[in-house]
Amino acid sequence: MAQYEDRKDYQKGQLEGQMSDPAALLKAWLDTAREADPQDYNAMTLSTLGLDGHPAARIVLLREVERDTMSLVFYTNYLSSKGQQLDAHPFAAATFFWRELERQLRVRGKVERLSEADSDRYFASRPRPSQIGAWASNQSEAISSRAALESQKTNAELEFAGEVKRPPHWGGYRLVTDAIEFWQGRPGRLHDRVLFEREAQGWNAVRLQP
Repeated sequence: MAQYEDRKDYQKGQLEGQMSDPAALLKAWLDTAREADPQDYNAMTLSTLGLDGHPAARIVLLREVERDTMSLVFYTNYLSSKGQQLDAHPFAAATFFWRELERQLRVRGKVERLSEADSDRYFASRPRPSQIGAWASNQSEAISSRAALESQKTNAELEFAGEVKRPPHWGGYRLVTDAIEFWQGRPGRLHDRVLFEREAQGWNAVRLQP
């Protein structure tokens, strides 16, 4: 059996002081992560429940945080595996790991679709190749070859010589936060963990043992 015994002692930060506003802390962490890693700071693992009852996870990109509801916004194909899973079971979890900062962020909550108008506005802001790709790919479906996929792309480019409209099967979701945990690596594996859970009157914060 292969052994993976590489170890790292985390020493770059701590979670201390009175914390009562998870939205402000989330923004601060995302801003710091963007400075540390502008390319991948918004990559998050989205975990859903598969139609077979097994967990499923993949990386998606966070595109917006709606501060009033503490919602994480992402976009995808509604007919993809994740879209079908969210239709059947509209709850999910998201996980960020920022290696440079030795931080992890965990979010869970209910998922709902954005309005068509919101999805239209975001789709219009995407680069043209990404817009074409949304039409060219039947996401998560089997395909015979790369050449077949390239052929679908060519057909989409011919069909949309001008403006590319948003496909009806593509759009946005918001993950409405019910719980969010901030994890900061500390020496000796005695990490800092602070969990916020939504209650009727606001947020309840508790420090967890590592």
